[in-house]
Amino acid sequence: QVQLVESGGGSVQPGRSLKLSCAASGFMMDFYSIGWFRQVPGKEREGIGCLSVANDKIYYADSREGRFTISRDNTNHTVYLQMNELKPEDTAVYYCAAVDDRYCSPYATKLDAWDYWGQGTQVTVSS
Repeated sequence: QVQLVESGGGSVQPGRSLKLSCAASGFMMDFYSIGWFRQVPGKEREGIGCLSVANDKIYYADSREGRFTISRDNTNHTVYLQMNELKPEDTAVYYCAAVDDRYCSPYATKLDAWDYWGQGTQVTVSS
């Protein structure tokens, strides 16, 4: 069964950090470009960044303010999203997605722009 699984979400206070993980089963994640997105209920999905498999370059959406960092661990076949200095407005469900394409864009937020999506992990930032 092909699936992506996010983990690492939770509730934190403003200013703290979280590191989300995205792991794959049923397909070779190393050959896919991987994106991170988030969505607040009632609002459009927004892109955070994506890692292009062609050159291992990471493309971030302009709105990320340098607080979010994407990385890949090829040994564990996992892609991470490190989030620092979290703010209440970062509260959302965070998703990872994979596409069989050598290049990616964090602005490709439509469901059909990616081959696989995870189920999402909730991040709540509150004091």
